[in-house]
Amino acid sequence: MHIPDGYLGPITWIALWIVMIPIWIIAAHKLEKDLKTKNVPLLAMGAAFSFVIMMFNVPIFGGSTGHAVGGTLIAIVLGPWAAVIAVSVALVIQALFFGDGGITAIGANCFNMGVVLPFIGYYIYKLISVNADITSSRQWIGAGIGSYIGINIAAALTGFEFGLQTILYPAVNGHFQYFMYPLSVSVPAMLMEHVLVFGFIDAIVTLLVVRYLQQTDPSLLNISDKASVTSIM
Repeated sequence: MHIPDGYLGPITWIALWIVMIPIWIIAAHKLEKDLKTKNVPLLAMGAAFSFVIMMFNVPIFGGSTGHAVGGTLIAIVLGPWAAVIAVSVALVIQALFFGDGGITAIGANCFNMGVVLPFIGYYIYKLISVNADITSSRQWIGAGIGSYIGINIAAALTGFEFGLQTILYPAVNGHFQYFMYPLSVSVPAMLMEHVLVFGFIDAIVTLLVVRYLQQTDPSLLNISDKASVTSIM
């Protein structure tokens, strides 16, 4: 799902950088205010987890790759604003040091995987698990469903950004400047592999970890409660 350099025109990648800068500032401010010192190592672990799981890239039809992200899991444990920082850190390191995702596309990648994915996944999880006991099966079921939907919406958005380039930058003498496939190809291509494969991988990893935490340290599933309240204030 990482967008490389050269796939998005400047109208798109500059706009998404502009969108992400205030989001990063807000996220950093909320973490400074809400994240307890003892939970900082969990944030680092979340970023490392997301980094590792995203390194398993599998090429898919349409010009991109598919992989799990882990953003919903981080959001469930630490809150969606923490997930913004953790996933963004992982994406920036991948882009700068491993060439996984473009430098110009950092804003787009962070928006898709670090904002849209964890926020959607988290609030679907909260909707399903509302008023449920911390040991209830609705916790891990909600986590799995939220993760699955979150990553698929992020994939659809990525496909939309790809296909949009053929509209913003039409072909000149039969050659496109940036991404060359229309929306009718890019969106289904991104969705197909995530709906059928990567969405289930992300969901299974998320629900298994949540189930494990329920049995070993359910208090970790309460950390995000305060963040979920402050995130909408």
